[in-house]
Amino acid sequence: MTEIIQDKTLAEYEAFVQGHPKGNFTQSSYWAKQKSAWIWRAIACRGEDGTIKGTLSVLIRPMPGFQHIPGARCCMMYASRGPVCDIDDYKTMDELFARAKELAKEVRAYVFKIDPDIPSSETAFRDYMIRQGFTLRSGGATFEAIQPQYVFRLYLNGRTEEELLSAFHQKTRYNIRLAKRKGVQVECCGKEMIPEFGRLMLTTGVRDGFVTRPPEYFSDMLDNLGEHARLYMAFIDETQADGSTRRKAIAGTLAIWYGDKVWYLYGASSNEDRNYMPNYLLQWEMIRWAVEKGCRVYDFRGVPGDVGEDHPLYGLVKFKRGFSGDYTEFVGEFDLILSSFWYKAIEKTTSAFQKFTALRYRIKNRGK
Repeated sequence: MTEIIQDKTLAEYEAFVQGHPKGNFTQSSYWAKQKSAWIWRAIACRGEDGTIKGTLSVLIRPMPGFQHIPGARCCMMYASRGPVCDIDDYKTMDELFARAKELAKEVRAYVFKIDPDIPSSETAFRDYMIRQGFTLRSGGATFEAIQPQYVFRLYLNGRTEEELLSAFHQKTRYNIRLAKRKGVQVECCGKEMIPEFGRLMLTTGVRDGFVTRPPEYFSDMLDNLGEHARLYMAFIDETQADGSTRRKAIAGTLAIWYGDKVWYLYGASSNEDRNYMPNYLLQWEMIRWAVEKGCRVYDFRGVPGDVGEDHPLYGLVKFKRGFSGDYTEFVGEFDLILSSFWYKAIEKTTSAFQKFTALRYRIKNRGK
């Protein structure tokens, strides 16, 4: 039996998702608040005893530029990192997907996208999704999917801080200690530091060639996720020409804790102060938060597919690998195409617009 979550069942829903091994912050009602431009619906499947045994949170929105076309099937429906259930319980998944398909028809969606928190080794799940009518997309290895297909995950397994440190690569341990010796101070900050974090994000985006969010997005995240989100900032005391010192923000990260996991979501750093190694100390402080919360997993988030030393993002892979996490490949992003005509029209237009936006962003911010 399935139902759409209402206000009276929201607390029960949150408790289930947070307590489930497949629980993910993007399946939460907190994240739905952050994505306020989307319509949020959460489907729950109950067992014979009346308790929830599986859930699927979806976000729905008309695609810009198409919503005013008469008769257009222009809505995207997206379930990030769902479903939350036992992936061997096909009966529950059948019920969740049947209700999701009904919902997709109601909102006139042209596609239902989903990128489950399932490793690629689970070939039976991939085959199940194909039987459900989904098509497996490509592009996750190059960050073209909505969520990264490849991540590093550190399984904490109840280890102490000392045990975790000893498992890191020697150079990683050295850089954590070097940052401390150089006087880097990491603090958990409030919204007063969002402007500085936004400035560093812009610097990082220009340097690494990606489009960044506006500062208001990060401010809203602290509001919408409450205790589940933390802004970490790294500072140094910089000596001025007159001999005085000023406190300078040189790097920052945004992390999310939900259920048994902490995710490193956003990171930013200045160009001129990277020799202070603040990013190593910031990662360590976020890992310490995961230990404090009794988490099972610390997720470093996206990396490209298995790449060699000549790849432009190899440095990112090497940095995250130094914390001795596991290289994790998810099964990928699936599309249930509900209108072939509108799927081709909207996906092609959206891809071209995203490339144009990225190019305009680089030109606008060149030299910053």
